[in-house]
Amino acid sequence: MRGPQRPAMAGGKASRRTLIVLSLALVAVALLAQSAAADSGSFIGSFTHIDSIASTVPANGDVNPYGVEVVPASKGSLTKGDVLVSNFNNSGNAQGTGTTIVEISPGGALTLFAALDPNALPGDCPGGIGLTTALTVLKSGWVIVGSLPTTDGTSATARAGCLIVLNSKGKPVMTISGPKINGPWDSTALDRGNNAELFVTNVLDGTVVRVDLTHLASDAPRVWSETTIANGFGHHADPAALEVGPTGLGLSRNGTLYVADSAANRIASIGDAADRKSKSWEGKTVSTGGSLNDPLGLAVAPNGDILTTNGGDGNLVETTPVGKQIAVKTLDDTPVQGAPNGNGTLFGLAVRPDGSGIYFVDDGSNTFDLLH
Repeated sequence: MRGPQRPAMAGGKASRRTLIVLSLALVAVALLAQSAAADSGSFIGSFTHIDSIASTVPANGDVNPYGVEVVPASKGSLTKGDVLVSNFNNSGNAQGTGTTIVEISPGGALTLFAALDPNALPGDCPGGIGLTTALTVLKSGWVIVGSLPTTDGTSATARAGCLIVLNSKGKPVMTISGPKINGPWDSTALDRGNNAELFVTNVLDGTVVRVDLTHLASDAPRVWSETTIANGFGHHADPAALEVGPTGLGLSRNGTLYVADSAANRIASIGDAADRKSKSWEGKTVSTGGSLNDPLGLAVAPNGDILTTNGGDGNLVETTPVGKQIAVKTLDDTPVQGAPNGNGTLFGLAVRPDGSGIYFVDDGSNTFDLLH
């Protein structure tokens, strides 16, 4: 009998090579499956397009759009599904001097919702008007916007400002000011119809305040109480950003309030925000570092994840409630000399009502955009 032929031996080596290739292919498929599974758990993972919907610049030339808020119900000049945007700078690009709120339809039609006169406000607003990211629209038609004013666009002249309450036609009807309102920088609300809990970050003293509002179904809303629910957040003046400190806010379904802590480059949480009586020192850290780079705007996604816009690099970051950063999308990659691409271009954002995308403003181009 003859022994094994060499062609047979060559075939054995080929079979082993085939097995190795198949094994590697199976590993690759498994890794792709894991990646797809992780991506499927992300709210922003499937969004790949950015559309510029409209300019945010009104007739008076105000620039630097900050606040973004979807209108929840039609009333007066407000149309359900439209988006309000507040402008922080005047036409001369001086920070803390913007006085306008524009209303933009999903199709890109822009109208002026409010043009505020610091000399014609119906209450105290120390320093005047410089409209911030603190912009909230209630189902009852009330619009609440924060003011952190300056006289020359610098931190040296920044003042405490106020919250301005406007009716559904853009007319201011009252202001909220005093020791617990100190540079209102962002806001969100638990809207109960006739009552609401408004949450506000104060960038000038590093606090988070809850303002309990009542009689919202009437012509004269009232402030029932003001409570500091968190303090100790880092804050400081900054020549580029004017002020750095606690910024974006988002409320989860379980009552946890998330805070974009810009100074510490982290996301913090405050438990039982609507009912707590005691102060949370700095809040509890949810996530820090990683892809976060000066988190500013904040919104809660339909899946409960936390969405934050980076002031430092033009990225949007998705973080789970347990602190895992699971997705990053670049919203602006404009080259910036001496800084990462997209630096200084992002601020406010809001989830589209049907969950099909994310609205955001771009300070670099003064546009209202959609990631979808």
